[in-house]
Amino acid sequence: MNNKQHTIFVCTTCASLWEDGQRVGTSGGQQLLQQLQELVQDWELQTKFSLQGVECMSACNHTCVIVFVKEEKSTYIFGNLPVHHSASAVLKSAIQYYIQPSGLIPWSKELEPLEKHILASIPPLSKWTKLNVSCC
Repeated sequence: MNNKQHTIFVCTTCASLWEDGQRVGTSGGQQLLQQLQELVQDWELQTKFSLQGVECMSACNHTCVIVFVKEEKSTYIFGNLPVHHSASAVLKSAIQYYIQPSGLIPWSKELEPLEKHILASIPPLSKWTKLNVSCC
């Protein structure tokens, strides 16, 4: 990973076609990643985000899957994203993720399409380490 602070991960295995145990053609996840790579070229936050393909995120029942992550912020996992209609919504939501210190996205009508696809919002690790829990 490069020095950019925020990352968008895209599962490149999502929406794959398989034949005899081999992936055939370009997966839906690869297509979504390519669309995002094109849009990022003219995006005002292109220097603030790293866009990374990930071979598999193990959310195969929810293809296509992306993740917003930054240390000290909540992590968002989105799934069931339509391949051909999600890239611009992903970047609009990423802007909101970027400007919020906590990473908690204030949802609005404009961002509603992606809000409906949240699979999980995971608090930052720093919140977990502050818990005083005894175990075992």
